Amino acid sequence: MIRVLLAEDQAMVRGALAALLALEGDIEVVAEVSRGDEVIATALTAQPDVVLLDIEMPGQSGLDVLTELRAKLPDTRSLILTTFGRPGYLRRAMENGAAGFLLKDAPSRDLAVAIRRANAGERVVDPGLAADALSEGPSPLTDREQEVLSLARTTSTIAEIAERLYLSEGTVRNYLSTAIHKLGAQNRLEATRIAEQKGWL
Repeated sequence: MIRVLLAEDQAMVRGALAALLALEGDIEVVAEVSRGDEVIATALTAQPDVVLLDIEMPGQSGLDVLTELRAKLPDTRSLILTTFGRPGYLRRAMENGAAGFLLKDAPSRDLAVAIRRANAGERVVDPGLAADALSEGPSPLTDREQEVLSLARTTSTIAEIAERLYLSEGTVRNYLSTAIHKLGAQNRLEATRIAEQKGWL
């Protein structure tokens, strides 16, 4: 049996996935979590072969969980299952150790096949999304520029961003200005929107 952990914050979607996988004779859902920050502890207890991870979850994103999961359970394979088919997300997922990247609007029969392939050591990625990620290239933003731009989504003033990151206001302005320029945007709002669409935030 292939032991699977489901990490999905929407209860109805999680239940549907569990019901779907219960129909497979060789796959068993051994644990379910609704938060990203519950994945590692649950995985250490349940010892799944494959972890199905959503990207946007409370507590910790699926992309951030991947790195820790690879370090603590190197034999466990991880599959990202998401609504967001953004090239930047795919690139980050694969760089962080994901065995595959699936979209929630894919045919349901693809899920069990992907789990089996991942468990067998294969990589599973939608070909169209892979082509998009390759043509898009990596994010032009540095880690610090991403951090500042990410905070600019929810923090209204330069002073607040500076305080959160222990930087001077001038330094924050410089990071924002560079990020805006790199993304060909007119302002930080547009830069944030572009970076989000590409999966770079």
